[in-house]
Amino acid sequence: MKMIIQIPCYNEELSLPFTLAELPRTVVGFDSVEWLVIDDGSNDRTAAVALELGVDHLVRFNENRGLSAAFMAGISACLQNGADVVVNTDADNQYCAADIIKLLEPVLSGRSGFVVGLRPVYQADWVPFILKALHWIGSKVVMYASKTTVSDPPSGFRAFSRDVAEKLVVFNDYTYTLETIIQAGNSDIDVATVPIRINPGRLRPSRLMTSPYSYVVKSAGIILHSLFRYNKARFFLLLASPLAAAFILLYHVFKR
Repeated sequence: MKMIIQIPCYNEELSLPFTLAELPRTVVGFDSVEWLVIDDGSNDRTAAVALELGVDHLVRFNENRGLSAAFMAGISACLQNGADVVVNTDADNQYCAADIIKLLEPVLSGRSGFVVGLRPVYQADWVPFILKALHWIGSKVVMYASKTTVSDPPSGFRAFSRDVAEKLVVFNDYTYTLETIIQAGNSDIDVATVPIRINPGRLRPSRLMTSPYSYVVKSAGIILHSLFRYNKARFFLLLASPLAAAFILLYHVFKR
């Protein structure tokens, strides 16, 4: 059994050493554990640092193509290099690498081929209240769209069996996190969750969330587009819900 840990990167020469230093080289249940870095068109020494620190596989883009493209290129490379299980983590060292074993338990036991690590978002002091509120609302919408119970859909700390990894498709160029959950939930792929820890402090700000407004708008577009692609009935029901609520409210107002 081979596991490959993949890390999408864009200008991560400073944070990558901290992330790689925490990753395991041996895990019970696997004959080999390898590392793969996807350099998404970085203009710093990300690729050189990765090779200097002993990364087994390196995928490089000549220009920045975005997180979704980097994630899918990593999945493809992991499969080509014989991975039986793929673990995805971020280069900012946000996730506690020791919890990889928690991600792997549902896969190794055969319970699920798609596992998402749930961060303690609502207990994190550095997360502003408004972001916690937006996270809660967005999670509820994704849970509806995906028919899953994943309460932290933006989490990038994930494990995939080979069978599931071969089925993953991402059409948007912003982020893979939401779309893959919606795809899986509507394709009869069981998605398991496990609580994981996050490391204290932040090595850098989020690259995806340049502002809460832009993140919400882009995420909403991804959710709607994915839901239309994978479950049109729920898509139209979601669109009709505000209109139905308005009619019910007007009915009760004028009934008086």
